[in-house]
Amino acid sequence: MPHNTSLLVLLCLGFVVAFLLGLLAQRLRLSPLVGYLLAGVIAGPFTPGFVGDQTLAPQLAEIGVILLMFGVGLHFSLRDLFEVKRTVIPGALLQIAFTTALGCGFGLLLGWPLITALVFGICLSAASTVVVMRALEERLLIDSARGRTAIGWLVMQDLVMVLVLVLVPALPAPTAGGAVPGLSSLAWPLAWTLMKVAAFVAVMLLVGRRVIPKLLEYVAGLGSRELFTLGVLAIALGVAFGAAALFDVSFALGAFFAGMLLNESELSHRAAADSLPMRDAFAVLFFVSVGMLFNPVVLLEHPLWLLATLGLIVLGNAGAGFVLMKMFGNGKRNALTLAACLAQIGEFSFILAGLGLSRGMLTAEVYGLVLGGALLSIILNPFLFAWIDAWQKRQREDNSAAPVAAPEPYSQVPADFSGHAIVIGYGRVGRELCRLLQERDIPLVLVETDPDRVIAARATGLLTVRGNAAAEQVIAATRPATANLAIVAIPQALEAGEVIAKLKAISPNLSVLARAHSEVEVRHLLAHGADAAMLAERELAFALRDMVLAMPPWRALRTQPGVQPV
Repeated sequence: MPHNTSLLVLLCLGFVVAFLLGLLAQRLRLSPLVGYLLAGVIAGPFTPGFVGDQTLAPQLAEIGVILLMFGVGLHFSLRDLFEVKRTVIPGALLQIAFTTALGCGFGLLLGWPLITALVFGICLSAASTVVVMRALEERLLIDSARGRTAIGWLVMQDLVMVLVLVLVPALPAPTAGGAVPGLSSLAWPLAWTLMKVAAFVAVMLLVGRRVIPKLLEYVAGLGSRELFTLGVLAIALGVAFGAAALFDVSFALGAFFAGMLLNESELSHRAAADSLPMRDAFAVLFFVSVGMLFNPVVLLEHPLWLLATLGLIVLGNAGAGFVLMKMFGNGKRNALTLAACLAQIGEFSFILAGLGLSRGMLTAEVYGLVLGGALLSIILNPFLFAWIDAWQKRQREDNSAAPVAAPEPYSQVPADFSGHAIVIGYGRVGRELCRLLQERDIPLVLVETDPDRVIAARATGLLTVRGNAAAEQVIAATRPATANLAIVAIPQALEAGEVIAKLKAISPNLSVLARAHSEVEVRHLLAHGADAAMLAERELAFALRDMVLAMPPWRALRTQPGVQPV
């Protein structure tokens, strides 16, 4: 019998093409987002070949927006903002206002309605967190003064964009003649929207802040991983839907608040880890759906407009960031790093542009300019960072005879550090292992990505490099060539294999231990160079056996052949 398979076809081809192009982008040292967006262009109605279902794509994109915003809230840190508040709060607000004014002025010069020009300008003012975090991590800058400033700047941008996503639906779409209502007629819709947002925030802080963490703790206590993962997704989607249905605010705001409240729970790390595959999958579909709405013809019909849009994104944001950083008394190096971080746009721009397109505030032509400018700016961003890296290298060489400046305040292993053990991961196993090794006064270097775990590790005196150990720059910063041992304590065997291979490439004689959860994982880790791989379940069984044999009824069995003494 015939079946309607449009959803299945869209999912299959969307994931396959996005994977292939994302892999190609990664090999070219570009952001995988470029590949995902191009996959959407291929599946869209403006290119020959397969055309995805245009009614299903926006719905999948909406789920992607919800989970994307949930992830933003789950990792949202006011601490990062407050640490550098004197610079980033006024700086980010001024930079957003400056770029928005440039974009709005450009649109008005082209004869666009005011609302269209305003939304277009705002779309050009928010950088991609994914792109920036990757660039900072590759350069070990996340914990530096420059990195904290850039991250705080992004946090401030996120706050502003969340507010914009709430207020934009209250604005009227331009009429056929391009006229828009006056400010007096907009006052009541905006005030009413803000009151509904205030009511939603009050309910979430008074009720959700107590109910959501306790509900998650109860589900975790049941011991079912499936129910816990389902509970996390139910909270994200349920709060988002409730926000829209009961308070008439956007799905994005509801999902963002759900993530923020879960971030306060002790189970936030587990919630983030368990929901990550689903969030990543639908985030890919979101970018694919964004690309499906892009008409490549805009590149041919309006190349000068597109170049102007790219200039507004790169020069406007980067220039504003550079000047503002200098005005606040920062050095040229800090200002250049922030400028490079701001010289592209990403997730929030796509969400806002899609919202503007659906409400008639942006035309397909203007939407194409936003997406085309984003694509080109993301492609150019690595080259801008490479130029800054080269400039900094020349500066170091020119100033080699000058007094050495004080190191930046992030944990970097000293040049004369040797004879240490490297521990990868500060989860439950890594934390206990570090404690036991510290009790024996064994010098340690820890590698961890999670900011909260990094803070907890440094509070115990651990020398900690923050970043993904699979990145060559991060693992090289631990000085494996002078280490005696490395212990890979992360539970992900595939990632652990990559880390082990990089460690062995730097120091072939380094002894490496790893953990595994199956015989297959043990073989995988050994094949990638591990000297030993501990099967966690087997070691636990041995420990429990020894505890059983320590009990009075069975102590005599300890001396039997084949049974090791306790």
